[in-house]
Amino acid sequence: MRTYVLFNEAALQGESSLGKTNKTDIFVISGNDKHLHDVSQALMSFYVVHPFNDAGKLSEALELFHPTAIVIDEELGASGGLKFLQNFRKIPRWNLIPVVFTAKKGHMEQIQVSSSSSLVRTLVKPYRFSALLKAISDQVNAHVEAQWHLMEPTQKAALENTLSSFNSVADLIADGKPLPYQDIQSSCEPLVTAVQSGNFKDLLQGVRGHDNYSYVHSLRVATFLSLFGNHLGVKGDDMSILATGGVLHDVGKMMIPHQVLNKPGRLDDDELVVMRSHVTETIDFLDNTPGLPRGVTIIAGQHHEKIDGTGYPYGLKGKELNELARMAAIIDVFSALTDRRCYKDPMSPVKAMEIMEDMGSGHLDQHFLLAFKELLLDATSESNIH
Repeated sequence: MRTYVLFNEAALQGESSLGKTNKTDIFVISGNDKHLHDVSQALMSFYVVHPFNDAGKLSEALELFHPTAIVIDEELGASGGLKFLQNFRKIPRWNLIPVVFTAKKGHMEQIQVSSSSSLVRTLVKPYRFSALLKAISDQVNAHVEAQWHLMEPTQKAALENTLSSFNSVADLIADGKPLPYQDIQSSCEPLVTAVQSGNFKDLLQGVRGHDNYSYVHSLRVATFLSLFGNHLGVKGDDMSILATGGVLHDVGKMMIPHQVLNKPGRLDDDELVVMRSHVTETIDFLDNTPGLPRGVTIIAGQHHEKIDGTGYPYGLKGKELNELARMAAIIDVFSALTDRRCYKDPMSPVKAMEIMEDMGSGHLDQHFLLAFKELLLDATSESNIH
């Protein structure tokens, strides 16, 4: 049996001090190689995953740095995963590391004992990928999502509903099942209502510090696209298309490895090919969705196109890009610049606009860029928008 012990060395640079937390790292341990592989694959676009099937090696790694969370399987050596969990929790400096414990349905003692431990969420096998993501997210983001309960009800519903819908997409992709568009559309209704009523700022504040970057970026794109559309006079079902298109525009990134998706520096040629494939992955997935409005497909498929034809994946230019594609390109660039990432702080809206204006007319539509700048000036005069 292969021994999984050599975890990502790059992730450890500067992280060798005891108790140091690397926000994006997950340790996974199991004596079942298939389960270890499946869990690692499910999490690869959301975290840097370090797989282990040896308890001693994982303990050595914990002396180097603390991960965001640990997924412990009941199948682990002669003593089992539950014994490892119990010993793990006896070490004070590891007590605050969130744990997800996985066990088979019939193993009630394992389930009951693990569930009674502090900072442990138990999953019964077999489980959905979305359940695993939610279990980790609930543990890691508890302090962030707890604040949502203090928010105005419409904004609270917007965050909770879109997060649930976004996480469910992982299961659909894994199973090769079509997207239930009506469910996604319904989850976005509170977001549209919040934007139309001008009651949206807590949405943007509410995802600060949330570790699911792909969700945060998609929520921000959906919010800014809806704001932009509302500013331009968009009404009715077209507002719903903007919101759902924003939430779904990057779901193909769930198939991109975390090391590529969140690389701090410039991507090399091979990595760039992998990264750009997220658009075609998204379209391939959405093409199987019955009743999907064409506008959602345009947002997902054309937000990386440029006016001069140098964008991707189709190299569309000029009149080949309709108004929706031009709006989506502006919002995606703005959101990317002002997003908080694991390797960078968010850029101010003012600085982001300066960079976007410097990109010139070959990249972004200047008419829509001016309109978006007007929207930002109005919004930032009342409150910090990012």
